Amino acid sequence: MSGDGPTLSPGITVLDVISQYRQTERVFKEYDKIAGECICCQSLFETLGDVAKKYGFNPERFLSDLESVIKVT
Repeated sequence: MSGDGPTLSPGITVLDVISQYRQTERVFKEYDKIAGECICCQSLFETLGDVAKKYGFNPERFLSDLESVIKVT
């Protein structure tokens, strides 16, 4: 992860990410397809690390994908 923008930690909740960085909503919608359900609906108060574990996502890739839209905006 590069040092030119915000870095998300696995301990931050989905709610905190969405409320601080609205543009991440599109990334969550892409991951909804993999999860088979709405992550923001079902896991809003869970941490990113717990969400990755729960749905079998690669945690580094998940955080990286979220960070990529934060740094673009």
